[in-house]
Amino acid sequence: MMAPSGSFELRKFVAPEFVIGTDARLLAGRYAKNLGARHVLVVTGPNLIREGWVKGVTDCLEEEEIDYTIFSGVSPNPRDEEVMKGAQTFTESRCDSIVAVGGGSPIDCAKGIGIVSSNGKHILEFEGVDNIPVPAPPLICIPTTAGTGADVSQFAIINDTKRRVKIAIISKKIVPDIALIDPLPLTTLTPELTAHTGMDAITHSVEAYVSNASSPVTDINALESIRLMHAHLPLAKKNPKNLEHRYQTMLGSLLAGLAFSNASLGAVHAMAHSLGGFSDLPHGECNALLLQHVMAFNFPSCPKRYEDIGNALGIDLSGLSLTDKKEKIISGITAMRNTLGVTETLGDLGVKKQDIPSLAQNAMHDPCMATNPRQPTRKDIERIYEEAL
Repeated sequence: MMAPSGSFELRKFVAPEFVIGTDARLLAGRYAKNLGARHVLVVTGPNLIREGWVKGVTDCLEEEEIDYTIFSGVSPNPRDEEVMKGAQTFTESRCDSIVAVGGGSPIDCAKGIGIVSSNGKHILEFEGVDNIPVPAPPLICIPTTAGTGADVSQFAIINDTKRRVKIAIISKKIVPDIALIDPLPLTTLTPELTAHTGMDAITHSVEAYVSNASSPVTDINALESIRLMHAHLPLAKKNPKNLEHRYQTMLGSLLAGLAFSNASLGAVHAMAHSLGGFSDLPHGECNALLLQHVMAFNFPSCPKRYEDIGNALGIDLSGLSLTDKKEKIISGITAMRNTLGVTETLGDLGVKKQDIPSLAQNAMHDPCMATNPRQPTRKDIERIYEEAL
């Protein structure tokens, strides 16, 4: 028998159990009880407490007679010392499980807290792929943005404050036990966060689709996610209280998360992680500003894949030359970013030309770079950063 090749190769996929729909977050108590929780660490941010989204979750924990401690010391780019403080709180409060309520930052911080509390080492020691010996405690995720996909992924991104770089921790041991995906918290998202996190989801899907680790399963999720975000993200930004648009973007984010968790990412995320660690800029915004430039670099390696992405964006590519197709697809992504009001450049955000060599060096060492469809040199990465200035 011939050895299998191409699409017939054995592939492994990871995904948590998830519930999607209005008021899914209010199932947190029931699921915590099912997981045997007695004292939960609720990891969240101060804004979510103010807006009342955390109270609904703690109320349902109380209904199940489950104790909880709230840890809300999480920055927009979660820092290593915040993870360590959270792990200390977890241990001192004698917690046995974690509920994360928030966007990618609280969820990634919660994953880090779980890793440290189970393994007893500093969070930075787990950088890379499959470096977590002991599984984390039970983790329930309640995402409050439509973009990061952290609630269903095997990724955690933590800011190494000394090196000023974001590290990636990738392991199936940090895939959440359950994601409760509720569109209601999205109704209080600012237009800016709606745009940034939505562009993060689109970047996840684009990068997963062209990744050299893509597969038929991740392809289906990635393309449908692009279609959903293209159709509903601008409308969700204009009509923040519209639950239909919020639900569809939440679904788009979920599909993008499943895609990239199993196909990984590429140069956009490697470069955005470097930027976020160095300049503490919003992750979704970094992705949005880099995406078109990385697409232009990658296009020669997989033009048919980018054509599929163009079709998912509703772009008519019939009868065009390859050069014209490339231009039209990249223009389509740029137009969507502009429609969402993400019109800055990296220069506008304070990035300087003299920063670029250091940014490029860090980006080249990011695990996401390994699955980019075209392997860049450091000079290539420097040039892409310059184009985005």
